[in-house]
Amino acid sequence: QVQLVEPGGGSVQPGGSLRLSCTVSGSIFSIYPMGWYRQAPGKQHELVASITTSGSTNYADSVKGRFTISRDNAKNTVYLQMNSLKPEDTAVYYCNVDKRFVTPWRWGQGTQVTVSS
Repeated sequence: QVQLVEPGGGSVQPGGSLRLSCTVSGSIFSIYPMGWYRQAPGKQHELVASITTSGSTNYADSVKGRFTISRDNAKNTVYLQMNSLKPEDTAVYYCNVDKRFVTPWRWGQGTQVTVSS
């Protein structure tokens, strides 16, 4: 059974930075395109960043130029570096496979990111 563990959230002031990580166990991580999603209250999961198996990346317009996704296949881990954070980035953040190409695994607990002054 695939497990997703996503530590690294927290509270930060506008303009600040956070780095999220997500470690995958129970699957062959390196063969899957991965994504970071966020979910605000009452909304569906929004794909904000994705990375292919070869390392190509794609970003939602709302985070382009501020967020960077990366992966370390040796550690079964995907990262999200978030800079210049805005209050509208406040949400619970999750990692999973890129659902545009692969049926998502069972969602993990996610990690809360709060941007507030």
